[in-house]
Amino acid sequence: MDSYTPELMQLLRLAGCYRLRNGKGDHSIWFSPVSDRPFVVDNKIKSRHTANAVLKQAGLPKAF
Repeated sequence: MDSYTPELMQLLRLAGCYRLRNGKGDHSIWFSPVSDRPFVVDNKIKSRHTANAVLKQAGLPKAF
């Protein structure tokens, strides 16, 4: 797998999360209505551990 980001972003959108703005470099800031807080998503996530950590910050269960 080249990057976990496309599938991760799809899961986030299905959960009601949305992109707030660009962050530094190739990162973007998202907001989760589940955890009621913003979190950072890298546009090139190559590790399943990192992808699962983003889901945890969003208040969602592991998927990778």
